[in-house]
Amino acid sequence: MTSLSGDSDDSGSAAEPHTLVCARCGTTAGAPQPLWICSVEHGRRHYFCETCTRENLRAIEGRLDSAWW
Repeated sequence: MTSLSGDSDDSGSAAEPHTLVCARCGTTAGAPQPLWICSVEHGRRHYFCETCTRENLRAIEGRLDSAWW
C-alpha cells in the first residue's frame, strides 16, 4: 500500500484517495498523474503539475546532485 501523504496507516484498511494540489499554481488532480512530479523539500512532499514542471524544468534540474545527471 502506498500513501501519498507519507503517513503510515496501521489499521490495515485501504488508503483513501488523496487529491493532489500543485504547490506552485494550485491545480488539482484526483489521482497521481504521469507528468506531475513530486519533490521532497524539508521533509515534506510537494507536487507540481505538468505545466509548472515544464515551465521550471531548468530550475528543477539545477537543484539535482551530479549523481542524478
